[in-house]
Amino acid sequence: MANSKSGYTTFIALIVSLGGFLFGFDASVISGAMGSIKAMFPMSPFQEGFVVSSPTLSATAAMLFIGPISDLFGRKKVLLFIAFGYALSAILSALAPSVGVLIFARMLGGLAFGAALIIAPMYIAEIAPAEKRGRLVSINQLNIVLGFSASYFANYFINQAYSHDPDMWRYMLGLEFVPAILFFFFLFIIPESPRWLMSKNRLDEATGVIQKIRGSLNVSEEISAIKTNIAQSANNTGARWPELFKPALRLVLIIGLVVGILQQITGINIAFFYANTIFEQSGIGSDASFTQAVWVGIINVIFTIIAMALIDKLGRRPLLIFGTAGIAISMFIAAYGFSQATYSITNETMSELSIGPDKESLRSLIGQTFDNDVDFKRAVIAKMGPSNASKYESDIIKASVTMNPYLILLGILGFVASFAISLGPVMWVLFSEIFPNWIRGIAISVVGFVNSAISFLVQFLFPWELANLGTALTFALYGLFAVIGLLFVLKVVPETKGKSLEELEKLLVKS
Repeated sequence: MANSKSGYTTFIALIVSLGGFLFGFDASVISGAMGSIKAMFPMSPFQEGFVVSSPTLSATAAMLFIGPISDLFGRKKVLLFIAFGYALSAILSALAPSVGVLIFARMLGGLAFGAALIIAPMYIAEIAPAEKRGRLVSINQLNIVLGFSASYFANYFINQAYSHDPDMWRYMLGLEFVPAILFFFFLFIIPESPRWLMSKNRLDEATGVIQKIRGSLNVSEEISAIKTNIAQSANNTGARWPELFKPALRLVLIIGLVVGILQQITGINIAFFYANTIFEQSGIGSDASFTQAVWVGIINVIFTIIAMALIDKLGRRPLLIFGTAGIAISMFIAAYGFSQATYSITNETMSELSIGPDKESLRSLIGQTFDNDVDFKRAVIAKMGPSNASKYESDIIKASVTMNPYLILLGILGFVASFAISLGPVMWVLFSEIFPNWIRGIAISVVGFVNSAISFLVQFLFPWELANLGTALTFALYGLFAVIGLLFVLKVVPETKGKSLEELEKLLVKS
């Protein structure tokens, strides 16, 4: 009986985590679509950055308010609106006649995935038993990385079938409608969160849900613990933003904010959202970049599964320490690889390029050697103009660069593996654990807001960084941020495994 009910709880977590799958798919599908989008709608580095990052901007707004909204209306109702938003965004993105409409459609999807990133781990933490909470909450992260991987495979096969079709990007973005509509209908079979029901004095409904998910009629001890927790915080049930900054919550707020910033400032969404662009910078060309992006997805899935197996055995803190150190090393490897690159236009280069008559404008660069990508790109832009330079950048770099692309692949895959075993799943587990019940909705919204805001800035600025700082310095900065984060984890972040939410509140929150 217990096993079947454990399976039922896992089944619920899998359904709720489909929102994570859609986030992963929506976030990374753009990496393969940007090439054909730029060919149809020429744009500047800032415009390119905004097309990629615009969903994160709207997600940032959603994260700030979705916690209190879910406290008011319930987790399940919010999840239904999330699924509908995903489906509508996919349709509008695929049919977009202009960059402006595409940005609007992607921002609509951003509202959905911003809300999903907050509500899914919150809901799962509220139905999961303490001894399995880390693994069950991590299912959401697993679904996110499965979404990443699915989009890379979809992009690869669509590129193989429609590489000469200018509307290739429409097929990539529109495919998201299928899992979105399935998510919407599956949500009708899950229960409401029992903790939310009890917070609304719906004790009989909450008891029924707990009995069903625990597989036992004797759940009085768990119900009593939840009731006591709610009663103790009765004066705080109407929690507002200023209460989050009380001295009693200082430690958990600092941990939440720093870990939330660390997860994004080390550049993970650069690896996911710009995977094809990064690999193109190593000189392998556009088609090969789709293949290497698939490896990003595979490594992400493998190491997320490893993290799920270890998070309730080794604990949250060891994974954070190991993974953050790996992120720093991997980013420094990528930075070193890019720093060794040289670029030169030769007669052989001119014969290799198949970009039409525009390539003749590069002939005056023959004989010049550039030791960094910034100077080389600026020279190409000066000869060809920004539009043509952007359109043919991958082909020109492939024909002109001398470097070791496998060093870049090693750095990026090492980074993804290190992230997937640490900051990826552990951050959301920590968020669902360290904040007390009476302020959890608001607290996760605030730290999620900061996390998403940093993600937006990193994504938005990446094309500008490539154009002005260069690949080597950009990746070195991400490595430096990881070193700073590692020092914080070693000094401040506590272990939370195996403790109930009520026990963690007593340990981390001052009276």
